[in-house]
Amino acid sequence: MSSQRSLFDLDGKTALITGGSRGLGLQIAEALGSYGARLLLSARKGDELDAARSRLCGMGIDASIAMADTSRPDQIEGLADATMATLGHVDILVNNAGASWGAPAEDYPLDAWDKVFNLNVRGLFLLSQQIARRSMIPRKHGRILNIASIAGLRGNPPGSMQTVAYNASKGAVINLTRALAGEWGKYGITVNALAPGFFPSKMSAGLIQHLGEKVLIGNAPLQRLGGEQDLKGPALLFCSDAGAFLTGQVLAVDGGWSAV
Repeated sequence: MSSQRSLFDLDGKTALITGGSRGLGLQIAEALGSYGARLLLSARKGDELDAARSRLCGMGIDASIAMADTSRPDQIEGLADATMATLGHVDILVNNAGASWGAPAEDYPLDAWDKVFNLNVRGLFLLSQQIARRSMIPRKHGRILNIASIAGLRGNPPGSMQTVAYNASKGAVINLTRALAGEWGKYGITVNALAPGFFPSKMSAGLIQHLGEKVLIGNAPLQRLGGEQDLKGPALLFCSDAGAFLTGQVLAVDGGWSAV
């Protein structure tokens, strides 16, 4: 293997990926596993986890699963227990689990606000804290990758999305990424974020239908939605030695949508 390619090599590394059973989480799992990482996927639904594990195993990827709702602190601790028991240590944590809720800001329900923030921000922080304490800080090494969104970089155009809590939560994820990078760099831990644009997924299906694929494509310089391969390279960069000198960074993966 060339020295350049070895920068991306993950042989012997371990990775915990939340929300890893489908969509962007599964895409990242495929990328990390294909480069040699041993995986543990978590999500709320057992059937989706089983399907994801079967798919990954069919690709020759070593993947285990654990059901967990990371909006609940008690389940976060249980997930950390299961992760340490299964993987032994954690080199890479991908915080991908997330939720959204649509409603006008003036009528936004408090329980919906709490649901979004409990998963997207509080759960992300608590799991990062658990994994850092148990594995990354003692071993003086770690890669944390948070999945934010271009919704955290800007507001919503009039007549489009009504996702005030989602936007606010992803903005919080972006600055939480920077804050953790500042505090944990001394332990050899890098903390970065990807901010995906419009990718077809279960969460985005309603939005794409509401706004229209042509509108979303028309506002992107690359003139298309995100595809099944588009998050893999950026994720691999941040999770491997190729990104060893990157921390506190936020990379928009959106076909240029947020740049214009």
